[in-house]
Amino acid sequence: MLLRTADPFRDFDRLTQQLLGTTNRPAVMPMDAWREGERFVIEFDLPGVSRESIDLDVERNVLTVRAERVARNGDWERLASERPTGQFSRQLVLGDNLDLDRIEATYDAGVLRLVVPVAEKAKPRKIEIASASPEKETAAIES
Repeated sequence: MLLRTADPFRDFDRLTQQLLGTTNRPAVMPMDAWREGERFVIEFDLPGVSRESIDLDVERNVLTVRAERVARNGDWERLASERPTGQFSRQLVLGDNLDLDRIEATYDAGVLRLVVPVAEKAKPRKIEIASASPEKETAAIES
């Protein structure tokens, strides 16, 4: 006789938490974003990912980050597996006020850091007011 001790609903819940994340353990590529003056900074946590496996694309206003964490192979027995492996990606829709042609990306200690400057057209600027010539003003009064 075969006893089944696994609960299929518990297994489904565990799979959902691994893929979508929970409040205690976020999704595969957690991110922080903030503004520093005239630039936006975005950081993605990618521990265990080699720099060569990270791919960044910008199409229109959509930034796509793709990465791959390779599973370790060898002559050993797995005791626990909580770190996801394989390919994963994340997309962000960026505003029109950012200069997507000048994005800078660095990767250090498992953190991918993107710096996106504000576009020149979106920066506040002063508009000079020209004065009308005095001759035109007196001509308008006499007519």
